[in-house]
Amino acid sequence: MKVSTRGRYGLRAMLELARCRGQSPVLMSTLAEREDISRKYLHALLTALKSAGLVSSVRGAGGGFMLRKEPAEIRLSEILRAVEGPLSLVDCVADKRVCERSNRCVARGVWRELSSAVESMLDSITLEDLIAGQGRADPRRSGGNRGRAVRRKKAGSKRRGENRTPERRRANAQSRRTHVGSRGRRQEVGKR
Repeated sequence: MKVSTRGRYGLRAMLELARCRGQSPVLMSTLAEREDISRKYLHALLTALKSAGLVSSVRGAGGGFMLRKEPAEIRLSEILRAVEGPLSLVDCVADKRVCERSNRCVARGVWRELSSAVESMLDSITLEDLIAGQGRADPRRSGGNRGRAVRRKKAGSKRRGENRTPERRRANAQSRRTHVGSRGRRQEVGKR
């Protein structure tokens, strides 16, 4: 399963709304600027999230978007389902009628089980978990990465991104927004 930009950007928007919980509603333009998402694309995502009952909008002066539920009540699976659709890895898992072979397909059981494991993992993580963990899910929670977590602990290695200064994070973000042009000069992405 590959999460598309809809899923990634939808999650980023929801995380920002969760961080602003308890404050006034967040303007779509402010949210778009903070998360570096185009307003048009963000509008489509917020519309889907609103239809799923995850966000609400407030009109007028002081209006904007806000979470409809507490961050602890919003699961990643809900967000991805709202913006991506069904979370199954293969279409025939969600709907047998898609494939004429689904009744006799031996691989369908594997896809169904794998889809169920992914959905179960996404069900176990809330927005509050992500905010509290600074964007990292606890590998011990899912059960699938236990060995890796133990090896990392034994080796005493640091996770990627730990102990970075804000200046270093900003420099990394800037370098991701630029690329080397055809004449060997650095250019901002989207500007030629």
